[in-house]
Amino acid sequence: MANHKSSEKRIRQTEIKRTHNRYYAKTMRNALKEFRSLKEKEKAGEELSKLVSMIDKLATKDVIHKNKAANLKSGAVKFYNSLK
Repeated sequence: MANHKSSEKRIRQTEIKRTHNRYYAKTMRNALKEFRSLKEKEKAGEELSKLVSMIDKLATKDVIHKNKAANLKSGAVKFYNSLK
């Protein structure tokens, strides 16, 4: 257990940040799953811009790594281009 006031505060802050990051990472994963289930290219085009924006924001705020964000965006664009 923590012996210092500062370490107790750090534990509280870390827990809040962890739950916050988990929520937004899970939201992004759900959005990605919904995007990949789309069949129409027009609808997917609208959703792609929202998805890319969401991924960029999470990478900027260090919720996900910037390289992971790049890989996710690349995969999403490849999926979009494969639609007819």
